[in-house]
Amino acid sequence: MTAGSAAPEAEAARFQQQFAEAREAVGRVIVGQQRVVEAVLTAVFCGGNVLLEGVPGLGKTELVKALSRVLDLQFRRIQFTPDLMP
Repeated sequence: MTAGSAAPEAEAARFQQQFAEAREAVGRVIVGQQRVVEAVLTAVFCGGNVLLEGVPGLGKTELVKALSRVLDLQFRRIQFTPDLMP
């Protein structure tokens, strides 16, 4: 093993730890949706996008609120109702 290969391994281990901590923190708020939490976290960390669809009451907004608190991000809710559409 070369000296240069330790840094990426340490960085990967640190990322895994941060991902696990974020997943656990969000999991305390969003119970029983581990796959959804992991998928959304993966998309956020990769710079991707997520479209959350579902009937009212499934916790979509609460999931995003929890993520914004855990990751120290800004949260703003926008309601796409027909009266707000162009």
